[in-house]
Amino acid sequence: MTEILVLYYSRYGSTARLAEQIARGINSVDGCNARVRTVPSVSASTEATDPAVPESGPPYATAADLEECAGLVLGSPTRFGNMAAALKYFLDGTAGAWLSGTLSGKPAGVFTSTSSLHGGQESTLLTMAVPLLHHGMLLVGVPYSEPALTETETGGTPYGASHLARTQTETELSAEETAVARALGARVAAAAQKLTA
Repeated sequence: MTEILVLYYSRYGSTARLAEQIARGINSVDGCNARVRTVPSVSASTEATDPAVPESGPPYATAADLEECAGLVLGSPTRFGNMAAALKYFLDGTAGAWLSGTLSGKPAGVFTSTSSLHGGQESTLLTMAVPLLHHGMLLVGVPYSEPALTETETGGTPYGASHLARTQTETELSAEETAVARALGARVAAAAQKLTA
């Protein structure tokens, strides 16, 4: 079974919803399985504030998840046109994987959620891609042959899947956002299979 890691941080649930649909896209490819993981929040406090194991949702990501995956789809809400600190903090701790080439040559995709239409979806996706390129990963986007990209009035870009949540409670994805998320998951999974064949 080809394991694809879906690694994300979500504050209010929108990014988690995208992760679920990306996982469905991965699981739709024969022989592929999504491994869904999250990262803990960060705080200005110097004391640990999150439990070692999340109270709900997927487990926290470990170095083993990076080693064992055949591909990675990385997601974060947008914070001033960039990924959230929690995901950046996790990535900053992957120097060992970088030195050993753990992720080199594996396919990767990115996804995000914003609270405004022009709130930095594309810049967040592009800046999330930068550390993946440093790891030697092969970026996979969503081509315009995916009809939802030309039909969407909310989220979805060729750089990756996205969601527009105008409020903290608008976590439901549009049909087009769902289609783009599933397409991204399926594309990363198919690329991983080709690269490991």
